[in-house]
Amino acid sequence: MRAALLAATTSAVLLAPVPAAAAPGATATVRCPRVPTPAMSRPPRPSPPPDVPAQRMVGGAGLATDGLVVPAGAGAPPAVSATSWLVADLDTGQVLGGCGPHRYGTPASVQKLLLAATMMPRLDPRQTVTVTDEDMNIEPGSSAVGLVEGGRYTVETIWLGLLLNSGNEAANALARLGSGTDRAADGVRAMNDEAHRLGALQTHAVTPSGLDGEGQFTSAYDLALIARACFAQPAFRRYALTEQAPIPVQPAQRTKGFQIQNENQLIYRYPGALGGKTGFTDLARHTYVGAAERGGRRLVVTLLGAESAPMRGWEQGAALLDWGFTLPRDASVGRLVEPGELTATPSAVPSALAAPGGPRPAAASGPARSGSGWLWSVTAISGAGVLVLLGGLLWRRRRRLP
Repeated sequence: MRAALLAATTSAVLLAPVPAAAAPGATATVRCPRVPTPAMSRPPRPSPPPDVPAQRMVGGAGLATDGLVVPAGAGAPPAVSATSWLVADLDTGQVLGGCGPHRYGTPASVQKLLLAATMMPRLDPRQTVTVTDEDMNIEPGSSAVGLVEGGRYTVETIWLGLLLNSGNEAANALARLGSGTDRAADGVRAMNDEAHRLGALQTHAVTPSGLDGEGQFTSAYDLALIARACFAQPAFRRYALTEQAPIPVQPAQRTKGFQIQNENQLIYRYPGALGGKTGFTDLARHTYVGAAERGGRRLVVTLLGAESAPMRGWEQGAALLDWGFTLPRDASVGRLVEPGELTATPSAVPSALAAPGGPRPAAASGPARSGSGWLWSVTAISGAGVLVLLGGLLWRRRRRLP
């Protein structure tokens, strides 16, 4: 088993020598290429949960780093301001490279992709629904599409409001409508169940929209799992490439109809763009998920904790996609696990940590399975992973870099 774990690192390269003082066999952490960013006032980053070694190794032991991991012989990736990022193949699931791929980060509105992965299979897009007072309970000044209490909209219109304009009231409505109980809080619980099913063990949602909440975290790796589930859905792919959409008049509320426009600049400015999602809060900074196709190859990029200068989030994503498309098709430093792979049986956990395998079909997304709560699920799976995979090896818990 130990040999299998070590084999997962053979396709990755670290681009710096081990310091002379390092212990024999130790590997240096390579700093990720970073661009200077302007000095500005930022809220302090929240303290993440303690690292769990088995979670950091999901997808391959080579991904368990706070630094840079790229395929052997690959050119250096572009310098970006994001604190963590990952590039992966949507179809094969191969991870092409990353910076701190399992490092905890705050999601902002890219969390709406987890909402889409969870609720899109549950809801009929043609159904007409009524927006409630609970749906309108969003932070003043935060992103909204312009739905009104008592307004009647199709579910598809609300999805477009969520994905084009990042409407937080749309997120509340969809979480409530897909919850099965007409309660947004139960929708958030379903999102956490779905994250667990997908193998996104470092993801915990507190709000459906990505508005900041205590204990709300994700990782660049987890976002790639979630994005893969989204892009497996035809409706999501269509919404993600929609440039404009109408929000209908609401006569009873005396509001006029209006047009909304997709805020993701990738779809206008990057050849072969497939869409994605932008995000920003003062706490999370800029977050981004984007995908594109070139030469019959579909790649996805995820990034967290970026600043908008000197490059905006989507521009950083585009630069990393360009880098990913230069790599050979068989390049890999790990893989995206399949939905249900980590939760089907305890014996499924080792396969997530084994060396990258051959091509896999795009992940299919289905209704979230019921299960135990997020904390219990993570604890149980993590415990099984440590016992089965590490086989009595002693691990020292490592703190992530500031």
